[in-house]
Amino acid sequence: MRVKTARYLSVLLLCLSSALPAKAIDPAYQPQMERLAEIMGALYHLDDLCMRSGVDWRLQLAELMDLDEVDDDRRARLAGAFNANYTDFQQTYSRCTDSANMLTGRFLDEGAKISYDIHIRYAE
Repeated sequence: MRVKTARYLSVLLLCLSSALPAKAIDPAYQPQMERLAEIMGALYHLDDLCMRSGVDWRLQLAELMDLDEVDDDRRARLAGAFNANYTDFQQTYSRCTDSANMLTGRFLDEGAKISYDIHIRYAE
């Protein structure tokens, strides 16, 4: 009787485990994508505050995530990185200062470098 029960449990566990969605493996460039999302979050506030480029950084991130076809887990992490940096910089800078302008330039440079690196290394 115990053997039958064990077999039924084994079959049940196998069925349940195959019904659960598999957790996707992050691509090798995920850390760079998260840093890029952080930069875009900061720029969403700073760039607007200092009226530099007029780019909608939130929309840019959304389009990037759609283009990369990220799953829900990665989308949540990227959006979380964006939102955390946006909030941090919103609390730190309430007006455009020399420091805010300098940071905006640095973030634009770093974001361009990360984007280029991802494209060169991983684009098909």
